[in-house]
Amino acid sequence: MAGPVPPFTAEHERFRAEAREYVSKELRPRAAEWERKRWFPTEVFEELAGHGYLGLKYPREYGGRGADHVLDAVWTEELPRCGSGGLAAAIGAHTGIATPPVWKFGTEEQKRRFLAPAIRGEKIAALGITEPGAGSDVAGIRTRARRVDGGYLVSGSKTYITNGVRADFVVTAVKTTDEGGHQGLSFLLLERGMEGFTVAGKLEKLGWHASDTAELAFDEVFVPEENLLGEENRGFYLIMANFQWERLLMSLGAVGSMQACVERTLAGGGGSGATAGPAVANGQAARHAVAEMAVKAEVGRSITYNAL
Repeated sequence: MAGPVPPFTAEHERFRAEAREYVSKELRPRAAEWERKRWFPTEVFEELAGHGYLGLKYPREYGGRGADHVLDAVWTEELPRCGSGGLAAAIGAHTGIATPPVWKFGTEEQKRRFLAPAIRGEKIAALGITEPGAGSDVAGIRTRARRVDGGYLVSGSKTYITNGVRADFVVTAVKTTDEGGHQGLSFLLLERGMEGFTVAGKLEKLGWHASDTAELAFDEVFVPEENLLGEENRGFYLIMANFQWERLLMSLGAVGSMQACVERTLAGGGGSGATAGPAVANGQAARHAVAEMAVKAEVGRSITYNAL
């Protein structure tokens, strides 16, 4: 029998089997309901934390598992099998997008206040970069943080923020100087309940309904100096430090979703009643279509695994 495909080891594959069973038995039966309701219970974060899934690559001293990034990649690939893109997006934003900057650039106090409870599922994290006039073009960010005694006053807005409705803290990109472009960009940890920090609205989407996506508004929000993440005016480099991993996580999620689609189609679970299975088994054109699906999934997986 062939062994694991690099960069995966036998340990990674044992974890894959564990994660796949958990997702199949514990998450998938509830996923359709969550998508219909356009929300999933926040307690799911604590449920996942109880199995160690929110801190796979984080150090044990903060409650993590202390594993490598490949184990985290396995989880990211298996989670979409739950059948809810919204759930996968929410968990991915929490573990793979919002908390890594705290781990990499946070002070010890910040790691204890934000990272550790996020790993336990007690605090939900979001990343606040996108604005009405600035998306991947981070140089276009307009939200301002003005220096005052003891901290900053933040004014501006963010949009399309995953987990924004329920987030306990938002790793927020702000301009701290008048310099143009990517100069003068900083990150502040804005917390739910800070005066002037409001969820302006929950956005409706075409898909990923279980994930809450929000518009956030900041009206002279006072943020204490100890909530500055990393160095002032060096935030651009903080963003870039995690962008490649974020993109890779998206690829892994897509690969997992594609593989699940292929398997469900072959099993006859992709359609209603007796439509999918017999059609694939007896129809040449259908078999060609499924073969093309499988090839595309395999190509995507090979390219993504190579990037790991």
